Amino acid sequence: MALLAEEVVEEWLNRQGFFTIRGIKLGVAEMDILAIRHRADGVAECRHYEVQASVNPVGYISRVPRAEQKRGVAANSAKQRGEEHLRVGVAEWVAKKFADPRKPALREGRHRGPWSWHFVIGEAKHADELAIFCEYPHIEILRLAEIMAELLAPSANAQFPIASASGKDLADLIALGGWLPFSRKGA
Repeated sequence: MALLAEEVVEEWLNRQGFFTIRGIKLGVAEMDILAIRHRADGVAECRHYEVQASVNPVGYISRVPRAEQKRGVAANSAKQRGEEHLRVGVAEWVAKKFADPRKPALREGRHRGPWSWHFVIGEAKHADELAIFCEYPHIEILRLAEIMAELLAPSANAQFPIASASGKDLADLIALGGWLPFSRKGA
């Protein structure tokens, strides 16, 4: 599911004129999508996207804080967490996904920044956890459904400077279903 969601986000970015690189590996970790485009004034927009997608989420986005894991709590435990554990878990997630000391060198190796951070989320089981993510002013939170709605809107071709890219087939396949509120069925 995550790879398909990344493909949809990549298609959305490509249609906006971004050059994208997906799945840059760092040992067992990776960066989901790096996107770069040059504006008319010559300034480069550099963006780092992390994508988390689930139609039916069963747990938290972040892991149990490392200190709790050392006490024997499973990293992906679905047990209810208090606000402090959520805050620590989200902070550790942000540090791992965006601020890992190895990542700036890889981003800067593609293009000198500044790099903005973006988090695309499908559904979240715990609204209180998502609210904590939204408190990070330097991370833009985007909903996958809104990206899909933009891609599949009847005016999408007029809206984007590029009509389609490699993810067009996936976007069209989703639009064919007609079960989504933003599909093209009947349009």
